[in-house]
Amino acid sequence: MASLAEIRAKLKSQEVNRSTSNTGGDNAIYPHWNISEGSEAVVRFLPDKDTNNTFFWTERNMIKLPFAGIKGQTDSRPVQVQVPCMEMYGKTCPVLTEVRPWFKDKSMEDMGRKYWKKKSYIFQGFVTTNPLAEDTTPENPIRRFIIGPQIFNIIRSALMDPEMEEMPTDYVKGVDFRINKTTKGGYADYSTSKWSRRERALDEAERAAIETHGLHNLGDFRPKEPTEAEVKIIAELFAKSVEGEAYDLEQYGQYFRPAGVAYQGKPQVAVPTASAPAATPVTEAAPTAAPVTATAPAPQPEAAPATAAPAGDSAKRAEDILKLIRSRQAK
Repeated sequence: MASLAEIRAKLKSQEVNRSTSNTGGDNAIYPHWNISEGSEAVVRFLPDKDTNNTFFWTERNMIKLPFAGIKGQTDSRPVQVQVPCMEMYGKTCPVLTEVRPWFKDKSMEDMGRKYWKKKSYIFQGFVTTNPLAEDTTPENPIRRFIIGPQIFNIIRSALMDPEMEEMPTDYVKGVDFRINKTTKGGYADYSTSKWSRRERALDEAERAAIETHGLHNLGDFRPKEPTEAEVKIIAELFAKSVEGEAYDLEQYGQYFRPAGVAYQGKPQVAVPTASAPAATPVTEAAPTAAPVTATAPAPQPEAAPATAAPAGDSAKRAEDILKLIRSRQAK
């Protein structure tokens, strides 16, 4: 496990890079977004099983593709399909390649943000104080946490504080984390969440759970890296989403589909199940109360508009973008 100094060094390195460069539906995931306003959930984060991971979390980047509905279903409501952003694997993302230039046109910024990657962070640990009345809890008390940028920034900032002398995941000298939920502007707000001030050693039951069940390799809960064929499917889905088409379950159901939508058809191309993930399960996409700005950050400064086009050109710009996407796909 990395030391606190190593974590700080890597976080600083990532910050420099930013400034100079422009999981399953089981109840192992703790739905902290469901706690009521004014309540507090206390959790204890644990290290990643993967000793090559400097941090005790792993980052996940997803892109939401909105569709008008599902093709062939007359009463279908608008749906969203989540696909992995290829930049999560150090590869070129076909969606962001198209979207980045949109931020040079002020009239396209809102559309660009809609298709920009959404970051979340996967942690694991214990729920030591649970304000939720869960119907069932997993046999393994080591839960997973899907943390959004607002809470993550609080976690990260404290790690950079020199007054934090011990690794918060240490079994003996670690500290718990308090997730506090309020509302601000009609949205869920977690800005008062914080690390506990007192150290707390893991109790016998917690240590026994680690001994019995073991720690998770957090990387296992990121989506499998799409194959070359699936990357092309992502590009196709993106183009159809931009065009305002309905989602075609028959054509794309074996690859990516809306949460909660079953696919019964026969695969047109043999694709291993593990590498053809459906859209993010409902439990992971649940924190709908989070503000858009918290989950859909605009691109880094280099993508900011240089010379904004007149707002009246928005429709024409969208049409031009579609033509460009189609021409690239044709090649």
